[in-house]
Amino acid sequence: MPHFILEYTDNIKEDGNIPELLKKVNKVLLSRKDIFPPGGIRSRAIELEDYEIADGEEDDAFVHASLKIGAGRSKADKDAVCEELFDTMKNHFFELYERRYLALSMELNEFSEAGTYKHNNIHQRFKNK
Repeated sequence: MPHFILEYTDNIKEDGNIPELLKKVNKVLLSRKDIFPPGGIRSRAIELEDYEIADGEEDDAFVHASLKIGAGRSKADKDAVCEELFDTMKNHFFELYERRYLALSMELNEFSEAGTYKHNNIHQRFKNK
């Protein structure tokens, strides 16, 4: 953990540069090695083809992010990371936001370790550094 999952409407695929945003997100998360092990960081995007927004009369678009983390981080740490990630999103989409109707949102999902199952040898690579 953490996992950053981005959903975006397909009408911004051309101008949204989603792969670049995912790199920026990972950079933010990697900068917080004090609270997130690098081997657990995952960022991904899901392009949405089927959606309805508002009254459907404009070519509206949205981007929604979900940050999933395990329990145990302080409120201050969670707030700081979420604010930095959301600022990263707003900065990334600044020009697009100025040109078209676009809704940006993000949520934090924190859950206990109970009921989660993991098998990951990527962590070992970072322990050996």
